[in-house]
Amino acid sequence: MTGSPDIHPRPPVRILHLEDSRVDHALVKFALQRNHFACELTLVDTMDEFRAEVQSGRHEVVLADYHLPGFNGLDAFELSHELQPDLPFIILSGAIGETAAVDAMHRGVSDYLLKDSMHRLAHVIERALEISETRRAKVRADAELAESRRRLAELAEHLQTSIEQERADIAREIHDDIGGALAAVKLDLAWVARRAAEPDMQQHVATALEMLQHALGASQRIMMNLRPPILDQGLVAAVQWLASGFERRNALRVTLRRSSDQMDVPRDVQLVAYRTAQEALTNIIKHAQANAVEIDLNDGEGVLTLEVTDNGRGMDPEALRKDKSFGLLGLRERAAKVGGWLDVSSSPKGTSVILSVPLSSSGSQEEVRP
Repeated sequence: MTGSPDIHPRPPVRILHLEDSRVDHALVKFALQRNHFACELTLVDTMDEFRAEVQSGRHEVVLADYHLPGFNGLDAFELSHELQPDLPFIILSGAIGETAAVDAMHRGVSDYLLKDSMHRLAHVIERALEISETRRAKVRADAELAESRRRLAELAEHLQTSIEQERADIAREIHDDIGGALAAVKLDLAWVARRAAEPDMQQHVATALEMLQHALGASQRIMMNLRPPILDQGLVAAVQWLASGFERRNALRVTLRRSSDQMDVPRDVQLVAYRTAQEALTNIIKHAQANAVEIDLNDGEGVLTLEVTDNGRGMDPEALRKDKSFGLLGLRERAAKVGGWLDVSSSPKGTSVILSVPLSSSGSQEEVRP
């Protein structure tokens, strides 16, 4: 049973043949015909003709003799590589020494073949074309990956901006609606307490006032975590407030060191540093089992550095590479957006989260408002 013919045969391969011997050119054509290799051969024998044909962009592969009048195959390859870096280039020579062949391959020549092995020419061309296509596919894939990463970074930035805006909106609603309502109820209960004569009524009102005060404190704390207005007083004051609140709520000793009480830091960098410290302290409570925390804040030598260190049990190195380590991933994205970077180091003696942001470059970054 005969096989069905190929419905979509491959178009002829366009070959540029650099050769000064018409006999050798005819042998090349014959060898390819014997292997049923469909091709279109264009013969040139001078460097000027070769340059013009390469510049035309019509050819898919170059076959070049090594010894040519006034130049050699490597000279032609250098020109071809300069004009079309991805064009496969095969040296086809009657006599090329081993040293010259190795030199040619090191320079990037696709392959070389001796003329007395002409029966292998079709295979060599096929292999050169496949390798070239693989390289082009890798370049395309790398470009697509870079584009995908860029778009993911833009998405992460958009999500972070949206989250900060939502936090600000929620904090404003808590302050204006819930906080206002609780304050009004507290005033009414205080009015009732002043006029209640029965001891039981006084006790119930006192209990209600106590619970109400707790709710007011909780709403204030939630509002501060969502949108810390203390950032308006500067990064040092904000980190100091964050550290003192953390120490009070969790009974952990927190030591804060800073290079100065006031730091000239752009608003977007302040927010990144504040969120980094907030996330680091949250992770300490969740995972570290520490009893002491140190926070170093420094703006020396034109670089803002924030380091949060604990004396806990450390982190498994694999935990830093988990697919769902979105907290650290988000912090790295935030740092990159303001021209900085985030490092996390861990050992059985504790963990350090270090944020570094060059202040000279951060001024050009778009401001991110909490």
